[in-house]
Amino acid sequence: MPKTSATIAKPKPQGATRIGTQGTILQGVDMRTHGGRRFKELCADLVDHLDGDPTAPQFAIIRRAAALAVWCEQAEAAQAQGGELDVAAYGSAANTMRRLLCELGLERRAKDVTSLSEYIAKREASA
Repeated sequence: MPKTSATIAKPKPQGATRIGTQGTILQGVDMRTHGGRRFKELCADLVDHLDGDPTAPQFAIIRRAAALAVWCEQAEAAQAQGGELDVAAYGSAANTMRRLLCELGLERRAKDVTSLSEYIAKREASA
């Protein structure tokens, strides 16, 4: 029986997928469509919400939450134009999206802001 490794090595850049390197957001999807652009916009907003440095699990949650948000927005637009709204599917998607967003944290995170006097003091100390 072959020996298995306890750790999983991250693939080398040339062996990684474009999704894994964040070079592609959704493979095979034309991101020039309204839904594609909105998806990218929501992903960027949620990444910014996490101070621009999400972990891999957080990024996976961001993608799922953005996809659900786009789906909900499209369902709302169709309903506003007189179409039918599948309340069960919409409610399920909205609740799932809420739970994903709760995992990321709904509150805005305060950034550590250095006062001007502290900045000048640090700069003088390092010079």
